[in-house]
Amino acid sequence: MIRIGSIVWGVRDVQGAIRFWTEALDYRTLREPDVDWAILVPREGHGPQLAISQVTSTAHDHQRHHLDLYAFDQEDEVERLVGLGARRVDWEYPDDADYIVLEDPDGNRFCVVQAGEVANHL
Repeated sequence: MIRIGSIVWGVRDVQGAIRFWTEALDYRTLREPDVDWAILVPREGHGPQLAISQVTSTAHDHQRHHLDLYAFDQEDEVERLVGLGARRVDWEYPDDADYIVLEDPDGNRFCVVQAGEVANHL
C-alpha cells in the first residue's frame, strides 16, 4: 500500500510560504514549524499535507517540488516501483533517513517514506 503523504514545496522563505499557503488553502500548521521546515494540513476535514522545505535554489534552475509517497512496506514498494520503471537516485542520506529517493521514468524525483500503518489511513 502506498499513498501520497505530502507534497513537498521548496521555497526560499519558509515563514512567507506558511503565511501565503495557510491563507490560500485554508490550512494550518500541523505543529510548531522549524526554521527550515513546516507541515501544513487542512484546518478542517481531509486533504493532502503540504510540506514547506527551505531550499537555496531558484525555481528557474532546479526542481524544487516533489511527492513524498507513504508506504506501509517501503522496501516492497521501492522494488515494485523500480519494476515499473523508476530508478534509484544516488543520494547522501542522513543516518536516521526514513525515505528512499527515486526518479520516475521521466527523471522527476520523489521519495518513498516508511510510514507503516499511517500509510493505510491516508
